[in-house]
Amino acid sequence: MVSVDNLKVEFGVTPLFEDVSYVINRRDRIALVGKNGAGKSTMLKILAGMQQPTSGVVAMPKEITVGYLPQVMILSDTRTVMEEAEMAFEHIFEMQENLNRLNQELADRTDYESESYHELIDKFTHENERFQMMGGMNYQAEIERTLMGLGFSRNDFNRSTSEFSGGWRMRIELAKLLLRRPDVLLLDEPTNHLDIESIQWLENFLKVNAGAVVLVSHDRAFINNVTNRTIEISCGRIYDYKVPYDEFVVLRKERREQQLRAYENQQKQIQDTEDFIERFRYKATKAVQVQSRIKQLEKIERIEVDEEDNASLRLKFPPAMRSGDYPIICEDVKKAYGAQVVFHDVNLTIKRGEKVAFVGKNGEGKSTLVKCIMDEIPFEGKLTVGHNVQIGYFAQNQAQLLDENKTVFDTIDYVAKGDIRLKIRDILGAFMFGGEASDKKVKVLSGGERSRLAMIKLLLEPVNFLILDEPTNHLDMRSKDVLKDAIRDFDGTVIVVSHDREFLDGLVTKVYEFGGGVVREHIGGIYDFLQKKKIENLNELQLSTSPTASVKKEEPEQVSENKLSYEAQKELNKKIKKLEKQVADCENRIEKIESQIAEVEAQMATPEGASDMKLYEKHQQFKKELDAVVEEWEMVSLELDEVKG
Repeated sequence: MVSVDNLKVEFGVTPLFEDVSYVINRRDRIALVGKNGAGKSTMLKILAGMQQPTSGVVAMPKEITVGYLPQVMILSDTRTVMEEAEMAFEHIFEMQENLNRLNQELADRTDYESESYHELIDKFTHENERFQMMGGMNYQAEIERTLMGLGFSRNDFNRSTSEFSGGWRMRIELAKLLLRRPDVLLLDEPTNHLDIESIQWLENFLKVNAGAVVLVSHDRAFINNVTNRTIEISCGRIYDYKVPYDEFVVLRKERREQQLRAYENQQKQIQDTEDFIERFRYKATKAVQVQSRIKQLEKIERIEVDEEDNASLRLKFPPAMRSGDYPIICEDVKKAYGAQVVFHDVNLTIKRGEKVAFVGKNGEGKSTLVKCIMDEIPFEGKLTVGHNVQIGYFAQNQAQLLDENKTVFDTIDYVAKGDIRLKIRDILGAFMFGGEASDKKVKVLSGGERSRLAMIKLLLEPVNFLILDEPTNHLDMRSKDVLKDAIRDFDGTVIVVSHDREFLDGLVTKVYEFGGGVVREHIGGIYDFLQKKKIENLNELQLSTSPTASVKKEEPEQVSENKLSYEAQKELNKKIKKLEKQVADCENRIEKIESQIAEVEAQMATPEGASDMKLYEKHQQFKKELDAVVEEWEMVSLELDEVKG
């Protein structure tokens, strides 16, 4: 579908990458990975046609459509959320205007028996059927589904986009992109501004409804759930693996070990050759052999080894004073802005040493409660910060408090104490400030770079209570591993506000869920919470009552000690296998129908096909079949999750 051939990109003398060739097929889900600066975002821009390579070509058929979501974009502020989302259906509106013109012409004319009048009727009929087939009457429902999937409520639809933060406006752009249904979706960090529920919705959408997908993301769980192929950019080359990210990590390690062995062998060969040249350089009898070895040395193509992963670097928080047993106690805490209640009756106790997560949709009060704890905003009720609590707080605005005139190195050198000062360069490298980047002044850093620097600074300060608000937004996977290990080893108390499931997994032992003005406590890790949430959502369909207290404790489920009998276990396994087969059958049928739709659309794009009504009928029939199979797939998948759960 898309062919990349001999691509080369140069910035200055050294190529970013060269001799890059690969093909993107119709149902490929590709994770584009590599260390920061390897050229991932550049590759997406070239695929999107927004940047020209130094040499090489990207070839695709004319009818192929491409949708691109960059990390940063200029957003419009002149429309409502619904009006902005409707921009994805401009082609529908043009068809509607054309139909209105044809309809008006039919009403104005009186030459009912003329050949041209009958031709006009045929044209109107043909255009109207094409309009119906392209979803002319259904686009509104599709917009609502997509916006709500990405976290908007119906009340938001008629609000001006200017009332929303940059993160929410990025969601509107993502919605427009998904609604256009391009053949190839290029996504650069799409999950940065999404909460857990929206990420799960996006995963499902990309798996079922999207064509080809190429994405750059530091959210490991997201790329594992969405992608089936991994392309790594490393040392100016690409390595193409037909496997999801986790399997790629294993294969990459094996490849690096092979590279290392080949590199060591080559280095020994080079050293032996150089020793021979040096030993016999001035002996006339060996002149021919020396010249031969010199030429041999010049011809050797040097093996490069991928940069060593510094994820093994371990950071340890400096020792801090022991806090009281209960660093945070909330009693009937309420926060409202006028008539709008963010949350009420919050009663929670966080014990010393606990690591807890605040999760929920954006705008439900997670950061607001953090600001109450930090005493940055007024609130009602009683909130007690315990004895000897020293809070280390990370939020995106912390990056603005850095001294702009210091260098990156000096900023960290100023707070580092003891032996850790010997590791400053290693720490900076692990957080993507390797080499010359450590000598940059803070004032020239981007927002993401400042956030990373503020994070390192926090890690080196003696605190006993950490509050981290979206700490992983600007970190790559290696940096996240370093941070996660440091927090896991931290003997103080931690609150993490995050949507990154992979980061929270194995880190937190309690989850506070924010939503609808209430805060619910769930005992267990993030995946325990997500599993409960799915069951909870199904049960809630039958419930009409709503909780009255704002912190609702989830009692640990009583699990029977008696294991399932052999027969019951056998039946359960049989049911799981049957459902798994149904899911696989649905996925095969979806793929087959999508191929049939693609064939019909290719025929419709020809001059003869454009006027063939049978093709339009066939296309509509395939679309109906696809909707039915997708609906069946969703139901069976949900049942399989329940049975496994």
